Amino acid sequence: MIVFPAIDLKNGEVVRLAEGDMARATVYGDNPASQAMLFAAAGSQHLHVVDLDGSFAGRTENRAAVEAILAEFPGHVQLGGGIRTREAVEGWFGLGVARLVMGSAALKDPQFVKDMAREFPGGIVVAVDARDGMVATEGWAEVSDVPVVDLARRFEDAGVASLLFTDIGRDGLLKGCNIDATVELARSVDIPVIASGGVKGLDDIHILSLHAKDGIEGVITGRALYEGILDLAAAIAMGARG
Repeated sequence: MIVFPAIDLKNGEVVRLAEGDMARATVYGDNPASQAMLFAAAGSQHLHVVDLDGSFAGRTENRAAVEAILAEFPGHVQLGGGIRTREAVEGWFGLGVARLVMGSAALKDPQFVKDMAREFPGGIVVAVDARDGMVATEGWAEVSDVPVVDLARRFEDAGVASLLFTDIGRDGLLKGCNIDATVELARSVDIPVIASGGVKGLDDIHILSLHAKDGIEGVITGRALYEGILDLAAAIAMGARG
């Protein structure tokens, strides 16, 4: 199982939000590229980057910071936040992004996401972000009437690489990952699932890794790393052991 350390970008800084609320941001640094290199030094070959401003604006807002990360990080970068046009998709893949995460577009323009998944095999991840079981979009500011599993099933056989499932109510709060809901989703679809939201320690990593056989591909962690609660090297080793 892959452990993805997260770099969330707001105004060019490394931050973490509580429950996706931009007003509840904690700043952890002003040099995203340096943070990426720290993660690489700990053994990470994968990185999850989110342009938070872009999620709300519907277009890239932290381009300079993302490009700096791409220039420095030697592994695979997975990027999300405001990616809703063909030009954006082609541009980021052209700059070396390994995978792009689409959330709002998946709900509002699913055919576009399916087209991109077919055009860029293994390159598109669909974000299914949940608040009380319903899909949230626009940087989690809007909650739809679409159940998470229903949205996920729309993309079966579409060629998407993975589903990124986040329990918004736990994100950034160190409450522990919603393992039951994540595993239930993985068992309900034929697409690998990446867990996100609330990871607080090695126990979360260990339990999720035991469900790799159920389709859990990876887990994203942020605040636990920045607060020194979770050791990244140990988490990566735990994920690899399963």
